[in-house]
Amino acid sequence: MKVLVTGVKGQLGYDVVNELEKRGHIAVGTDVDDMDITNPELVEKTLNEVRPDAVIHCAAYTAVDAAEDNVELCRKINAEGTKNIAVVCEKMDIKMMYISTDYVFNGEGENFWEPDDAREPLNVYGQTKYEGELEVEEHVKKFFIVRIAWVFGVNGKNFIKTMLRLGENNKTIKVVNDQVGSPTYTYDLARLLVDMIETDKYGRYHATNEGLCTWYEFAKEIFRQAGMDVEVVPVTSEEFPARARRPHNSRISKEKLTEAGFERLPAWQNALERYLAVICE
Repeated sequence: MKVLVTGVKGQLGYDVVNELEKRGHIAVGTDVDDMDITNPELVEKTLNEVRPDAVIHCAAYTAVDAAEDNVELCRKINAEGTKNIAVVCEKMDIKMMYISTDYVFNGEGENFWEPDDAREPLNVYGQTKYEGELEVEEHVKKFFIVRIAWVFGVNGKNFIKTMLRLGENNKTIKVVNDQVGSPTYTYDLARLLVDMIETDKYGRYHATNEGLCTWYEFAKEIFRQAGMDVEVVPVTSEEFPARARRPHNSRISKEKLTEAGFERLPAWQNALERYLAVICE
């Protein structure tokens, strides 16, 4: 199978290409330098040249706080860019996987969000990713929408790398303790996404590593596993103001993966242990 992967320079796109190649598929990775997704003519030209069997669309504007001040750019990439790909995928009968986010929900309550729950984004980033979902649903018949959360990978910035860097120079670090979710290792996620794209079990799904924690609990486990003596102090979101509102509840249900016969991801603590072994070599 030939698969075009957007956002190959990002944390997830990088691992998806590696996983595809590991299984003997032909992976064609693109990024903004060679296929600017906001240019519909260029998207069509590239897809016509590559003629893939599937597209895994990882590229996105993901700077959540900056998005609040760059609404047009965020929308151009996350919504209009996604539409450009979706339109060509349908025209060429290519299946499309769109990587989305738990930020499409309002983040309230304590229930697990189901894939078909009503979407009510809290911030500009979430709103534009929601609009991207709508474009995929409107234009593509053979689609997967996979919502992910709290992502970390070898390629790029993430919470773990930030904590390790801060821990080198600080004995005490404040971390929010009222936002609950599941960390997600892109290496594990890439395996699942390729499992999915090899099938025709289309629809909306949620995918994270197993288990829940707060950012505070995540930080404590990072330092414990890294063997660093850093005190982590729990604080509320109000004590740690950010430009964009964050969801308090990022619990997302992965039962649909099980129902479709897909193997779910390992526990996040296990994923963290394997990740630290890679980046701390």
